[in-house]
Amino acid sequence: MCPYHNTSTQPEQPATAAHATEQIVKEERAQLDFSQSMSYGDYLQLDSILTAQHPRSPDHNEMLFIVQHQTSELWMKLMLHELGAAIRHIAADDLQTAFKMLARVSKIMEQLVHAWDVLATMTPPEYSAIRPYLVSSSGFQSYQYRCIEFALGNKNAAMLKPHE
Repeated sequence: MCPYHNTSTQPEQPATAAHATEQIVKEERAQLDFSQSMSYGDYLQLDSILTAQHPRSPDHNEMLFIVQHQTSELWMKLMLHELGAAIRHIAADDLQTAFKMLARVSKIMEQLVHAWDVLATMTPPEYSAIRPYLVSSSGFQSYQYRCIEFALGNKNAAMLKPHE
């Protein structure tokens, strides 16, 4: 539920606004009742994704840190999906499709780089405040990152060993 939406404190909509809303719903064929079908949130499993953040500290900035790394892992999941498919298309001599997938991988990499701009809004002292709560965990331990390295040519199997 949206924390900013409280139906008990919302003023009544004027009749014209309510009518305009009904008209938009009718014209756009907007579906508002999902009790008998799959909703956007159901399809994307948003309940699972949006409840997967469990800060260990009382620090406000830890949520930023968690979301940054979780979204990076999701982007890396897509990158591995695209790299695997591109490799299969190259093996099948379907280079046009492979190049499209590799172009997508390039855009994912750009997305990952630009995402650090958000994390950079956390100062070093702010990071230092949450670091003790991370204990020994580190982004260096990312299995997907190691798989991407491996897929792109860094075939150092020792880096995958901790994940066996």
